[in-house]
Amino acid sequence: MSPSVPLQEMIRAIRSARTQCEERGVIQRECAAIRAQFRQVDNGARSHNLAKLLYVHMLGYPAHFGQMECVRMIASPRYSEKRVGYLGAMMLLDEKQDASLLITNSIKNDLSHSNQYIQSLALCTLACMGSAEMCRDLAPEIDRLLRASNSYIKKKAALCAVHIVRKVQDLGELFVPAARSLLTEKNHGVLHGAVVLITELCENNPETLERFRKTVPDLVQIMKSLVISGYSPEHDVAGISDPFLQVRILRLLRILGRNNEAASEAMNDLLAQVATNTDSTKTVGNAVLYETVLTVLDIKSESGLRVLAVNILGRFLLNNDRNIRYIAMTSLQKIVGTDHIAVQRHRGTIVDCLKDQDASVKRRALELSLALVSASNIRSMMKELLLFLSSCPLELRAQAASGIFNAAERYAPSQRWHIDTILHVLTTAGGDVRDETVPNLIQLITNTSELHCYTVHKLYRALLTDISQQSLVQVACWCIGEYGDLLLRGECQETEPVQVTEDNILDALEVVLQSHMSSPATRGFALTATMKLSTRITDNVDRIRSIVSIYGSCIDVELQQRAVEYNALFKKYDHMRAAVLERMPVIEKNSPGHTNGESAGEALKEVQPAQGSTAPSLPSNTASTAGGDLLDLLGGFEPTPPAPAPQGLTSTHTHTHTHTQISMIKCIFLQCCFFCFCFCFFFSTVPTLTVYDKGGVTLTLSCEKQSNSGLIVTLTASNSTDSDISGFTLQAAVPKSVQLHMKAPSGDFLPARGAAKVTQMVVLNNPNKVGYHVWRCCCCFFINNINKGN
Repeated sequence: MSPSVPLQEMIRAIRSARTQCEERGVIQRECAAIRAQFRQVDNGARSHNLAKLLYVHMLGYPAHFGQMECVRMIASPRYSEKRVGYLGAMMLLDEKQDASLLITNSIKNDLSHSNQYIQSLALCTLACMGSAEMCRDLAPEIDRLLRASNSYIKKKAALCAVHIVRKVQDLGELFVPAARSLLTEKNHGVLHGAVVLITELCENNPETLERFRKTVPDLVQIMKSLVISGYSPEHDVAGISDPFLQVRILRLLRILGRNNEAASEAMNDLLAQVATNTDSTKTVGNAVLYETVLTVLDIKSESGLRVLAVNILGRFLLNNDRNIRYIAMTSLQKIVGTDHIAVQRHRGTIVDCLKDQDASVKRRALELSLALVSASNIRSMMKELLLFLSSCPLELRAQAASGIFNAAERYAPSQRWHIDTILHVLTTAGGDVRDETVPNLIQLITNTSELHCYTVHKLYRALLTDISQQSLVQVACWCIGEYGDLLLRGECQETEPVQVTEDNILDALEVVLQSHMSSPATRGFALTATMKLSTRITDNVDRIRSIVSIYGSCIDVELQQRAVEYNALFKKYDHMRAAVLERMPVIEKNSPGHTNGESAGEALKEVQPAQGSTAPSLPSNTASTAGGDLLDLLGGFEPTPPAPAPQGLTSTHTHTHTHTQISMIKCIFLQCCFFCFCFCFFFSTVPTLTVYDKGGVTLTLSCEKQSNSGLIVTLTASNSTDSDISGFTLQAAVPKSVQLHMKAPSGDFLPARGAAKVTQMVVLNNPNKVGYHVWRCCCCFFINNINKGN
């Protein structure tokens, strides 16, 4: 192919290439020829060659060697070469390259040229790729051209000024007088450029914004003339007079009227006129209406005008164009919090959008539907949302389930309705719910004692129907373990009476344990439920023992640990089994650190004695034995009974403490103490820590490291309540590799109002220097067992 072939011939040759390799060969030969001609001093085909090089650049091939040719052609006096040179500069150069600085002087000269088209080329190039340095050097020239008499030059200069303001915001003040004067122009192109420039100036500088608020009447007048003007072939688009200029003016009015009552009031009538007179059957009219709606909702408009704007968005929801429906729901979602009643009028249309085929429209409709749920429409809206959940795409199920849970928690008309709704969601999308759903539902069930029978019957039926929904199965297992005795009675008045035997319940739990669909966490729930049933049924305890023993050698460490501990309850600690597996108390919500047991507040309430009680407390040795039995379940710890109290302390107490109450305060305290023991052996020094401070009872711990293997821990307890606490003891448990010696406490009586404190010294010795990771594992093992209620 000859280097002198026209551009059309080169394009034809490239398109006729059958392979990419052939195309690359054609381009390489042509680029070599172009380079050779660039080196010639007198080349009459420079514009011809540069045009071909620009086409090569558009195809993605390197064309950087043509940058200097662009600079030379821009300096040429011929218009045909300037045109191609400026085009090449806009495509091949950018502000990061040093070559762009070489054309600054040429642009400045061309801005003063007598030919308007050469001026236009320079203005377009500066607006496209002008750097901050170029903008600073040429800003005065642009300001001069903004005041020119030629409308063609003024509209180009206005857009160039926009680029300069974006690059160097400090230069914005230079263009303010000229920009304001441009609003008096009749040419629509100049007006469009002036509005864009004023918008940019107002967004960058609050002081400039205040100055341009005085132009609101001028902008309103320009907009009115566009709305009421007759047919104009030059500006008409689908029956709308210059919709591009109308949209720009509306955006500027939105900025000027934001947080300003005077400016907003001046444009209220105009916005109402545009909203009522604009044709909404065409896309062009919908664009103007949408900008009008955004302006109405963003300024301090009248309430009636806001309702009109919401109604326009409601009409958009009925449009066949999905894009219009999408932006309508996006806008409604932004204002649903402030104009809730107005948006509620279009609830039916919004719910219908849940059936749309487009995934984006469905997602927006779901978000808006959830935002519209209130106490007055919770039943009807939840019915639609549950219907949508059963058929919605997989990527929306988690969002839909989470939204339904939140709405049900906020606006549930009754506890039974709340439980039914959550169970319906778990049955439909149990695999897509969040992790906190199971503990939240368990907390809800424990707080509704009158519905325990109804709930356990319903969950039992759901368990027999489907075990694939793991969250549902976990809740069902937990309820069966807690309230299995209610299931056996069959006396639930809320549902149809069903005769359930002990074998039926155990069969259902065994199916869960043996199913390949059950996760390790679900099997843990089922195993614990089976164990708890040993205290709620009488005839199948041996079967339960055999089920539990099977998992003593399970490959899953968590299940194996549970099974080993449960087997120990059956054998060595059978006398404690009923107390350990008793029904869980009411769980307070949002109680950190007490997910499966009593909250700290409840524990303290139980420890604090009742006013006026005079029954004697439990003997100290009984409490110590009970605490030792509890800790001995861990298998690797040696509980040490507390040292006897000093002589002279009274043995008669004025308040009652049950075995459960004393054990609770021990467990709460010991898990904190044990972790601190581990921490002290790993680090050299630890400051005094407050490990427990609730309900007036404060427990602090301070450590002093004596040697590399020795540690002294001081435990201090105080009581700031109005009631005395008696029979107060502290216990500690450590691994067998650590030697523990608890010195005698200062007493076992905590007087009210902090009158005195109980202190006790604990000496720890780690002669074998067991690694910290071993301590940490033991600590985690200990705390996990306490949290599980084991």
